[in-house]
Amino acid sequence: MAKDEKDLEGDDEAAAGGGKKKLFIIIGAVVLLLLIGVGAALMFMGGDEEPAEGDEAAQAEEAEPVELVDPIYFDFKPQFVVSLPPGGRAKMLQISLQVMSRDQLVIDYITRNAPMLRHHLFNLFSTQDATALYGREGREALAKAVEENLETLMKDNGIEGDVGAVYFSELVLQ
Repeated sequence: MAKDEKDLEGDDEAAAGGGKKKLFIIIGAVVLLLLIGVGAALMFMGGDEEPAEGDEAAQAEEAEPVELVDPIYFDFKPQFVVSLPPGGRAKMLQISLQVMSRDQLVIDYITRNAPMLRHHLFNLFSTQDATALYGREGREALAKAVEENLETLMKDNGIEGDVGAVYFSELVLQ
């Protein structure tokens, strides 16, 4: 009887192994079909047309590869803690943020002017509606507002550059 139980367990293991093999085959087939579909789409939409003779600027752009510089980050330390306007669900906002740019001049400007920039960001954060910050769209809008605020302050001080992105590593509403 013990021998029969071992045989039954062996059959279960074989069935489970067969199920995994089938799963891998199905996944492989799906991936293969997706790759074939993408390849066909690229082939049909590839744009084999030659650029017009008058499009020398377009040809020059194609010839010059665009080199991306590694991103540089600035971490605003310490985190911001602000009181929110009365009447909302939350009374306080605690936020940690980092700024990314691919331009060292922008990061140098932010480093040198961090106290002034913190002041303006503090004022921006203290006017936020807590209800909006509970949703993703509100947080994304706040990140965009921070980016625009920093770029405006840089332009006002004669610095041309691009803040690539603003990231919130912590955002707590209380």
